[in-house]
Amino acid sequence: MNKFPLKSLAFVASSILSINAMAADPEYTLKLHHMLPPMSMAHTQILTPWAEKVEKDSNGRIKIDVFPAMQLGGKPPQLFDQARKGIVDISWTVAGYTPGRFPKMTSFELPFIPSNAKATSMALQEYAETEMQDELKDVHLIAVHTHTPGSFHSRDKAIKTLEDIQGMKVRAPNKVMSEAFDIVGANTVFMPVTEMPSAISKGVFDVAVLPFEVVFPMKIYELVGHHTEFKGSGLYANTFFFSMNKKVYEDMPADLQKVIDDNSGIELAGHIGELFDKYEVSSRQYAVNHGNTFDYIEGAEHQRWEDAMAPVTKDWVKQMTKDGYDGQRLLDKTKALINKYQNY
Repeated sequence: MNKFPLKSLAFVASSILSINAMAADPEYTLKLHHMLPPMSMAHTQILTPWAEKVEKDSNGRIKIDVFPAMQLGGKPPQLFDQARKGIVDISWTVAGYTPGRFPKMTSFELPFIPSNAKATSMALQEYAETEMQDELKDVHLIAVHTHTPGSFHSRDKAIKTLEDIQGMKVRAPNKVMSEAFDIVGANTVFMPVTEMPSAISKGVFDVAVLPFEVVFPMKIYELVGHHTEFKGSGLYANTFFFSMNKKVYEDMPADLQKVIDDNSGIELAGHIGELFDKYEVSSRQYAVNHGNTFDYIEGAEHQRWEDAMAPVTKDWVKQMTKDGYDGQRLLDKTKALINKYQNY
C-alpha cells in the first residue's frame, strides 16, 4: 500500500493552516468614511484599492469597510473630527471645509501656487510632516494630497478675460479662493461639492470652480456649456486629509502598525496625485464629447489674473505673521517643495 509522503502531508497541513488563517475573522474591522459618491475616482481608484491592499498586506487581520457619500451620517465638514473622535476609524476629506482649522496648510491653497497633483501632493506631504505636527497631533496621518488644479465651468457665459468673471456668481472651493474671486469682482458662494449639481441647475451660481475629475462623476459637464482652463501655474488646488483615529492606530500591534505605515506617507501622496492627474485627462474628454466650448487663460492674460489676485497672497503672509507664524518662510517653503518634486 502506498504511503502518503510526510512532505506532502506537511504541505497540506500548512496549506490548511494558511487557509484557516485567511478565513478567520479579522482582528480589526475599520470604517473608512468619505463624502463623494461611489462612482467617484476617489472611491473606486484610491480609497477602495487602498483598503484592499491593507487587508491583503495584513493577511486579512485588518479589514476596512469603505462608506462613500456620507453613509455613516454627518456632513463633509465633520469628517476630520469623525476620525479624530473615533466616530469612524478613518476619514478622507477636504481640509478647506473647516476654514481656519489648519492655517499653515492654506499656503498650498493660494492662487497660482500648485503644479500638477503629483508634485504638489508630495510637496504637501513633506510640508505636513515637517511643519504641521501641532495641527495634526490628534490624528494619525495616513497622507495629505491635492487634486489637479481646477478650472472654470460656466453655465451660460464663456470666460476668456479677467473682466468676464466680474459680477458672476462663482462657487469658491475654499476660503482663500473666495477672497481671490472677491478681489476680481465675482460674487462668491461656498458649498461642498456634493451640493453642486443641484445648486448649478437651479442657478444658485453661474460658475463651478473644480477639477474635471469632479465634473465628470457629478455630470456637471451636462449642466454647463463652457470651460476655461489655466495654462501655466494652476489657478488653485484644494488640500485633502486622509487620517486615522490615533487611539485605534496606537492600540494595534507593531506589525499591523507597520502595515498601515507601509501604505502611508509620501509614496502614497505621490501615487494619489498621479491618479488625479491621469483621471483629469480622461474626465475632461466627457466635456469635449458633450460639445461644450473651451477657452484658455495663458500668457499675458494669465499674468493679469496673477497680478489681480496677488494681494490675497500678500495678505496671507501678513496675517500668518500676525498670528505668530513666519508667513514668508512658509510660503517660500511651499514653493520650494513643489519645485523639488516637479520631476519625480
